[in-house]
Amino acid sequence: MAEEAAIIARVIASPLDVDAAAWNGLLACQSHPTPFLRHEYLAALHESGSATPRTGWAPRFMTLWEDDILVAACPLYLKNHSYGEYVFDWAWASAYEQHGVPYYPKAVIAVPFTPVPGARLLARDEATRALLLQAVCQWCEEENVSSVHMLFASDDDIAAGTQQELMLRRTVQFHWTNEAPRTLDVDTGTDTGSQARRYTSFDDFLSTLAQDKRKKIRQERRRVADAGVRFRWSRGTGISEADWDFFYRCYERTYLEHGNPPYLTRDFFARMAAHLPQAWLLFIAERDGRPIASSLIAISVDASIASAPKDLKNASPLAAYGRYWGALERVDCLHFEACYYQPLQWCIEHGVQRFEGGAQGEHKMARALLPVQATSAHWLAHPAFADAVERFLARESEGVQHYLDELQERSPFRKTGPLTPTGA
Repeated sequence: MAEEAAIIARVIASPLDVDAAAWNGLLACQSHPTPFLRHEYLAALHESGSATPRTGWAPRFMTLWEDDILVAACPLYLKNHSYGEYVFDWAWASAYEQHGVPYYPKAVIAVPFTPVPGARLLARDEATRALLLQAVCQWCEEENVSSVHMLFASDDDIAAGTQQELMLRRTVQFHWTNEAPRTLDVDTGTDTGSQARRYTSFDDFLSTLAQDKRKKIRQERRRVADAGVRFRWSRGTGISEADWDFFYRCYERTYLEHGNPPYLTRDFFARMAAHLPQAWLLFIAERDGRPIASSLIAISVDASIASAPKDLKNASPLAAYGRYWGALERVDCLHFEACYYQPLQWCIEHGVQRFEGGAQGEHKMARALLPVQATSAHWLAHPAFADAVERFLARESEGVQHYLDELQERSPFRKTGPLTPTGA
């Protein structure tokens, strides 16, 4: 327990013990909400056995209360490993071990298995957000927890981390934006005056790309079509149980082919279908009437309808997130079609503002997913290790910036005026 200015901090050992409406209400007030921090999502991870103490994710959700009103909260997990985080600290853990200092348990403010940037510290205002992070670090210090890692945090959360003097770590992701770029004259380097606008069709999108990129995408799509593969999509409650079952076969196959069991159980997706259906969009590839592959996309909707999550008629998704895919048959270029081209076409047709392609993957740039910076914040209790990590992060940050600069020079977009869309 901690108290300051009539605000009480409580650590809660299960997301099920946090009021769902209060949690989601705080989330809706944040500048960067995502469906992955909704109470339904976190509760499903817990109830399905996907993120529990048994799998190394022991919940210790930090909450701040003013009387009986929840004014701030964050998902906090104690961990005895570093799997499922996508911000890699294995070298840090190894250094601790070599010096006989325990690194685990550590604490993460994160969404398990979900490298999607967004709100992590849910708070009514900036001051309460800072107090929430301070309470987390104080509790971890009292409990002899080695460190706190706030992963893929929003700008507001990073500002709070900077205020608390947490160390920042930057990584690179690749996101697509539904906005035709302003173009430059290739000879003079001057702006042609084209105004930013949303794409009107997939061909319109292709017309903004450099010729070699445009040609390659058309060739890849043609190979899938020539192999007799056709796609259908379902959204929300329109995804049938049979489709969920087929998707899970594909999802499980992907993990097993890489020698690992899947992080998420079938029961997790059953709970998503029951309690958060509006967050999901499923593409299924079929050949000769048989399903052969699938990709699952998460979608967000305007926060104004967060209190009525099943009302989607007038809701325009703000963002889509590439999540999971798998195939039962091999078809050349099927991965690109299922995971990029079908989702991007859907986003264009439905006015989605951006598509986030997930962690890593420089190959995504050829599909016009451009590099963006994702930031995490870290607190280490041990002063000597904190100093060493801070020096390491300074060097790493320089390398990330050089990498971003290099990527920016490899834009997939044309450098001259717009083309008329054609099927050529």
